[in-house]
Amino acid sequence: MPNNQPPIPNPPRAITTKDILYIKDALSWELLTFKKFHFMANQIQNPQFKEALNKAGQMHQNHYQRLLTHLQVDNNTALANLPNTQQQQQQ
Repeated sequence: MPNNQPPIPNPPRAITTKDILYIKDALSWELLTFKKFHFMANQIQNPQFKEALNKAGQMHQNHYQRLLTHLQVDNNTALANLPNTQQQQQQ
């Protein structure tokens, strides 16, 4: 079944509780992965492997930082500025 919906050009202005839970899970996974790569890089002697592990760890740290910005939104203000579609449907 083809998807006929156009892609969303920008993320929603407000995020749902379910979205927040997904983001928190992803933050946990990224942080754990970063810590594991950091630990392994400190255990290994081979400079090439150490560099590769540090690079992979930095990638996960960057993912963590990017996800964190999605939680640094004043969600109440964003929700208040959205049109109230329920009221419009009832009128």
